[in-house]
Amino acid sequence: MSIETISLSGRKKVVSNKEMTFLERLYLVAIFKGLVITIKHFFRRKKTIHYPEQVRVRSDVYRGQHQLKRDEQGRENCTACGLCALSCPAEAITMKAEERKANEKHLYREEKYASIYEINMLRCIFCGLCEEACPKDAIYLTTSKVLVPSSYEREDFIFGKDKLVMPLDVAMKNAQLKNAN
Repeated sequence: MSIETISLSGRKKVVSNKEMTFLERLYLVAIFKGLVITIKHFFRRKKTIHYPEQVRVRSDVYRGQHQLKRDEQGRENCTACGLCALSCPAEAITMKAEERKANEKHLYREEKYASIYEINMLRCIFCGLCEEACPKDAIYLTTSKVLVPSSYEREDFIFGKDKLVMPLDVAMKNAQLKNAN
């Protein structure tokens, strides 16, 4: 077997350099085929929606902005185990673990917590693997329509705990709803 006949992908094509006919050189057939495609698209139903008035229905598996959960007492669920950072295929999550001090028991559930927790939204692909990997159910992707606000600075796309931790009033409201059920 010669090297010219081997095809690893199975998509090898032999190209011939045959001379084009007079009609092929005029490209009339190609222009006509292009016009037929254009006319077909002209009479199809439009996919455009008028955004503020009409809202497109989101998928059931839609994943929006990240949020770090709190428990019913307002303490952070994250124990800085690092599984979310390990499972992230884009390597968008970075964290630094520290030991909890005695006067911080009301802030963190476990003796270890994430002092720095950052997600680089320019790298994140919103796959949800961080949410699935977390054993403490500390991070989840909301159904919020706001993903990442636009900006001109790269630093604005690195979300720290200030943007990621669930607000305390929302955590208390969730705890009340959970207790009511």
